[in-house]
Amino acid sequence: MPNWINTARAAQRPGNADFACGLTSDLEAVIAELTLQWSSGGAEDAVTRGKKIRRRLYGRAGFERVRKMILLQ
Repeated sequence: MPNWINTARAAQRPGNADFACGLTSDLEAVIAELTLQWSSGGAEDAVTRGKKIRRRLYGRAGFERVRKMILLQ
């Protein structure tokens, strides 16, 4: 575990200590995110676009219409 995380946890400052504890709970995932070359940005973008369409059509269109709008974009 990096020294700065231990220092942040020992400082007893609520924001820093909570952040450091969150990092240590899944340190392998944090390290992988910072060091690997690939990204999940494309998938995240598609999910966000679908949610935006669904919100725009909420209450005015059924599932089939929302599905069609998502597939057409």
